[in-house]
Amino acid sequence: MAGARTPYLLGHTEIAALFGVKRQTSQLWRTDGTLPEPDLLASGNPYWLLSTVLRLDGHSGRAATSDRLRAYRESQSGGYEVDDKSNLPTILGIKEVAEVCHVDVQTISRWRNRKTIAEPDLLLSGSPLWLLETVLNDAVRRGRDVNADDVDRVRAGDRAPQKPRGRKTTSPSSPPNKPLPLSHTFQPGEEAEAARFVSQVLAEGLSVVIRPKR
Repeated sequence: MAGARTPYLLGHTEIAALFGVKRQTSQLWRTDGTLPEPDLLASGNPYWLLSTVLRLDGHSGRAATSDRLRAYRESQSGGYEVDDKSNLPTILGIKEVAEVCHVDVQTISRWRNRKTIAEPDLLLSGSPLWLLETVLNDAVRRGRDVNADDVDRVRAGDRAPQKPRGRKTTSPSSPPNKPLPLSHTFQPGEEAEAARFVSQVLAEGLSVVIRPKR
């Protein structure tokens, strides 16, 4: 990863490790409101300041032990404390980097594989994050164009909404088809009954096939 200093941030994986619980537990805390709204959204993924997360320590049996806290800090080389999200630098996920560079996400992935883009400044919960200045400086160095409008937009905090968590909601099932009416045979002299039957079937949006018999 790049050597720039970055604020202490945590995704669900880091929160789970800090409190010694499963990742699903951290996601449940987000769902039930134990975790507040994220301090940062990047590529639809939520992240929280360390100061925000530590407010859970000591409540309802949750404990961020000193050993786990030290391990977290050591894993974030060059990290520093930020107490208010308004003081966060502009941080981008892979989706925002693609928008700023005016390419698609797959192109950013290829650049990463070929090492033709700056290394992420952070890797949280398996997702890469860059400081905006890292991306802009890298684009200048490589002679790449950037989309000025998108730079202004991400600086202003306009981000994609958070990705949905948990099970996908299924579409309501369609009601079962109404059984088709039974076929009928009409004899000479039953023209009125035949006409009523045909009218009823056509009114239900069905087709009628007439097969004459001797």
